[in-house]
Amino acid sequence: MYFKMEYMSPLGPLTMASDGNALIGLWMEGQKYFAATVQEEMAENDDLPVFNDAKSWLDKYFAGGKPVPSDLPLAPAGSAFRQEVWQLLCEIPYGEITTYGQLAKEIAKKRNKPGMSAQAIGGAVGHNPISIIIPCHRVVGSAGSLTGYAGGIEKKIQLLALEGVDMSSMSIPKKGTAL
Repeated sequence: MYFKMEYMSPLGPLTMASDGNALIGLWMEGQKYFAATVQEEMAENDDLPVFNDAKSWLDKYFAGGKPVPSDLPLAPAGSAFRQEVWQLLCEIPYGEITTYGQLAKEIAKKRNKPGMSAQAIGGAVGHNPISIIIPCHRVVGSAGSLTGYAGGIEKKIQLLALEGVDMSSMSIPKKGTAL
């Protein structure tokens, strides 16, 4: 059985999902792939310990604190490749960014391969079911393009600004599929 609860954030309502022990989802209203990893009905329950811990984590984050993903029990559902990418996302420090290409290089190195597609990384990043906590908003395109955020570019900008990221050299793409 799965559970859900809503958290009101500065970005608007967030829906949290849990299997009863770990957080399995955190989605923004209208987010692409909303609840895509949950295959059954979720019952409302705002009194689960994991939800209380996640609320505290989010309160601290939105107040300018620097909580880390490992502070919470996380269990995102996805392929081994996606899990590997999401683990790398958890290692991006608060207030810092990386690129899809850099993540591709890191995965290729871990797998002893000569290279990896940045687009494959983008697909895994875009399907991250635990937004904000698994910080996919810290990944940008080459040359600072603010592309590829399932919650919307404006929310990505808000999260990076909250973390104090210098966005003066970043750009918003004029067209593309990941806007």
